[in-house]
Amino acid sequence: MQPNARQRLALAIAAGVAVSTVYAAQPLLVTIGADLGVGPSTVGGFVTVTQLGYALGLFLLVPLGDLLDRRRLIQTQFALLALALLVTGLAQNAAMLLAGLAAVGALAVVTQSLVAYGAALSDPAHRGRTVGTITSGIVIGILLARTTSGILTDLLGWRAVYLIACAVCLTISTLFTRSARQPGVGLTYGALLRSTVDLWREPPFRESAVRAFFVFASFSTLWTSIALPLTERGLSHTEIGAFGLIGAAGALAAGPAGRLADRGHGQLVTIAGSVLLATSWPATAQSLVGLAIGAVLLDLAVQAIHVTNQSRIYRPDAGSRLIGGYMVFYSLGSGVGAIASTALYERAGWTAVCWLGAFFAGGSLVSSVRGVRRTSRASRPCGSCR
Repeated sequence: MQPNARQRLALAIAAGVAVSTVYAAQPLLVTIGADLGVGPSTVGGFVTVTQLGYALGLFLLVPLGDLLDRRRLIQTQFALLALALLVTGLAQNAAMLLAGLAAVGALAVVTQSLVAYGAALSDPAHRGRTVGTITSGIVIGILLARTTSGILTDLLGWRAVYLIACAVCLTISTLFTRSARQPGVGLTYGALLRSTVDLWREPPFRESAVRAFFVFASFSTLWTSIALPLTERGLSHTEIGAFGLIGAAGALAAGPAGRLADRGHGQLVTIAGSVLLATSWPATAQSLVGLAIGAVLLDLAVQAIHVTNQSRIYRPDAGSRLIGGYMVFYSLGSGVGAIASTALYERAGWTAVCWLGAFFAGGSLVSSVRGVRRTSRASRPCGSCR
């Protein structure tokens, strides 16, 4: 069964809502910290604990899609995510908030369950297009999370962000009762997790995973710490959240990148995206206009690389494990970028943060070039190797 345009859109919207719960706190860090007595130099921990929870969920929950009925798994994850959002919205101290955010991160991995679900429903010739559509929804969800959370905080307070998200996730959980059932593979849960770890032995997976770490460390360096200089400039929560919409152009890269991957040009897209990511950072240190330009370039690069990475490693017999295992490195990179950038900003300012983001981008470029060289050597005729 090949998903039609309406089904792809529905999966994209659901994925966007789920991932938005991970990023909703980013423009609110200073406000949440002040409300709960957490200093500016450590508010990046709110993002980091969410990403660590996300990493655990990717390893422990997403692979279940290869074992259980994916639609039931998705439905259950959305219901439990709603509960975690409720706990976060009602948090009365930093400890309760951190616990809630960790649970939100762990259960928001339903986003990746949706990617694996959509990829499994697609034939190979159109898989990149499906993944690209869902990834576009994820990008828009990330960006709208910042804008929406900023507006809601100005109107109703930061807790309303999580309480409203709770209601939306409960609603979405009811929509998967009519989805087509997909059979799982015959493995025990322990064997499933071991096979996920074993993916590291595969060079294409390893290269894509390392690249994901650097790409999303660079991404998180920008979007976690950006609220700090903008707050110092006197921007409101709504204005800071709206600034995130500048990066919405990143969603435009996901669809074309997926189609190019379907045509066998994924490696070229990855190299071009890594170069663009590395060149996006110099502009961000200059001015608000430069920051806007850099954000657009960065988001375009990140989403193009992300789609081609996933399309490259996916195979039907281990779809959920591959997506989940790969995304663990996405989450670890996001967590490192979040805590490093906010701590560095407190000590050395915005220019130092830009150098950090450029360093991570350089790691992605090195990984991409090495991947091309390895592929070239592997495809070279034996006679030419003498």
